[in-house]
Amino acid sequence: MSMIRDLRAAVRPALRRVPVQGGAYDATRDPATNSAVVDCAVYRDGKRVGDHISPAEAMRRVRTEGGFAWIGLHEPAEHEFAGIAREFGLHPLAVEDAVHAHQRPKLERYDDTLFTVFKTIHYVEHAELTATSEVVETGEVMCFTGPDFIITVRHGGQGSLRALRHRLQDDPQLLAKGPSAVLHAIADQVVDGYIAVADAVQDDIDEVEIDVFSDPGKGSRRGGDAGRIYQLKREVLEFKRAVTPLIRPMQLLSERPMRLVDPDIQKYFRDVADHLARVHEQVVSFDDLLNSILQANLAQASVAQNEDMRKITSWAAIFAVPTMIAGIYGMNFDYMPELHWKYGYPAVMVVTVAICVTIHRGFKRNGWL
Repeated sequence: MSMIRDLRAAVRPALRRVPVQGGAYDATRDPATNSAVVDCAVYRDGKRVGDHISPAEAMRRVRTEGGFAWIGLHEPAEHEFAGIAREFGLHPLAVEDAVHAHQRPKLERYDDTLFTVFKTIHYVEHAELTATSEVVETGEVMCFTGPDFIITVRHGGQGSLRALRHRLQDDPQLLAKGPSAVLHAIADQVVDGYIAVADAVQDDIDEVEIDVFSDPGKGSRRGGDAGRIYQLKREVLEFKRAVTPLIRPMQLLSERPMRLVDPDIQKYFRDVADHLARVHEQVVSFDDLLNSILQANLAQASVAQNEDMRKITSWAAIFAVPTMIAGIYGMNFDYMPELHWKYGYPAVMVVTVAICVTIHRGFKRNGWL
């Protein structure tokens, strides 16, 4: 196992990696206010100028003083989001998607607002992969990007933006590009998370592959475990559902000129799209590889069953000889060969053993035993 990991590390191109569980969002609301708003601030010239203010106050400052507002929410209820939607003029269809979640990754434009949906992927650590192991856990990040605001709505307990916000605040030159810089940073973090999860899933697939093709005589389960392979395939399918639909939105953000996306930031979206395409290729190869492993596992199980049936048949044929002889001599006839002979019993036993040994050697020579 370690040799495979070392070999893969030597030949795989260097990828930017982030800790799989690093940089988590605020998993809960502010206990003091029980508000869906996790953070709200105004940024002007790349610097934070408003702190601990309401969304309405943030928008008022933006309209009078300039800059843009960044509002982060966690699983808002419909009534909690209604006021923000009215204040920023968000489209009702996009608001409905943001509140109820369970959306596929997409990019939609409503008047002067871009609505983007990202699926976040979190790798679930497990001591041993079983037929019921949860390998990946999904969440959602939805972004409303306008000329002077960006609103992020998160669903799920993982995929944080707090560390990202602090990182952007440490780079005023990038943050000065406006809301599109925040949108790019979120997309980049989500895709970097995909890369980290893909590496972890690769290790699980290696483990299953080694188990399936290992020597049964060394203590491993012969043919592996179809339940584990099928469960891993389901988790990879969940991963694929998050990655594949996002390809088209990233292409649009990186290739098509948009008034809401700064031209300098659009160049950075190309890098994100490239990394996403690479992850997509990995996930598709995972799916194909698991199909092959599952087929190999089923073939090995069939071969094992055939070997067992041959052994059972061979022993049945051997035991049929003494059973037949005992049945013949068990019949109540007065005139049977060697029935009253003094050495009749030993002779029958010797003949029975000789026949059984001969049949056993024949099956052994042909590989049935």
